[in-house]
Amino acid sequence: MDLGLKGKRVMVTGGTKSIGRAIVDTFLAEGAVVGFCARDAALVGEREAEWRAQQGRVTGTALDVTDAAALKAWIDGFAADGGIDHFVANVSALGTDNTVEGWRKAIEIDLVATVNAVLNVRPHLEARGSGATLTIIGTTSLVEVAGPTQPYRSVKAALVPMIKSMAIEMAPKDVRANMVSPGTILEDGNTWGRQRDAGSERYKRSLARNPTGRMGTPQEVANAVVFLAGAPASFITGINLVVDGAITSRVQY
Repeated sequence: MDLGLKGKRVMVTGGTKSIGRAIVDTFLAEGAVVGFCARDAALVGEREAEWRAQQGRVTGTALDVTDAAALKAWIDGFAADGGIDHFVANVSALGTDNTVEGWRKAIEIDLVATVNAVLNVRPHLEARGSGATLTIIGTTSLVEVAGPTQPYRSVKAALVPMIKSMAIEMAPKDVRANMVSPGTILEDGNTWGRQRDAGSERYKRSLARNPTGRMGTPQEVANAVVFLAGAPASFITGINLVVDGAITSRVQY
C-alpha cells in the first residue's frame, strides 16, 4: 500500500528512543523528510548520523519541549524551510510518582508542553492543508489504572477531547487530528523490559491479561501512527486509536 508520504515534511517530538525512534524510522522508510527533537544532544546527534548514513532526509534538534520559546522556534524554523505536513507529539514524562511533584511534572510535560506544541503547529498545518495531520501519542486505556503511572495516564486522557474538538474544527481545512494510545509495549531496557528481567509480578499480571499472550512492540505503534498520517487514512480523524492487543476490556465508542 502506498501511503503517499514520499517527500512529506514530518516533525516528531521525542524521536530518539522507543516508540518515537520507531516513528521516525518508519516515516523515513516511507520517503518522508523528518525533523525530530529530544533532550539528549549526544543521542540526537547519534540518531541523526545513523539515519543519514541510511540516506534518510532527517534533522535532529536538542530541545526540551517545556522550553516554550525553543519549542516554537523549532516548529517555526522547520516550517520556514518548506512547511509542515504531519506533526507527531510523542514526548512524555512517562511513569512519574503519584505525588504532587509527580503530577506537576506530568502536567508540565505531557499536557502543557503538548498543548503548546499543538497551538504553535496548528497554523502551519492549516496553511498546508491537503491532508496534513496532527497525532498525539498517549496511553489512556490500560486496564490497570492504579500505581505509579496514575499521573501519566490521567494527564494523557485530558488530551482526548482536545483532539476530537480540533478534528472537527480543522476538517474544513483538510487537516486531520488523531490520538494513538499504546498498550503494554515491551523492548529491552524500557519499563516493561526491566520488569520482565526482574520477574516482577506486575509484568506477569499484565502479560497474563493480554488475549494475544504477549506485549506489543514500538514498531507496531509506529505502524499505526504512520498509517494515520498516510493518504489511505484520509477519512479517519478525531479518533483515539488503541494499539494494545485487546488488553482493554471496555468497548470503544
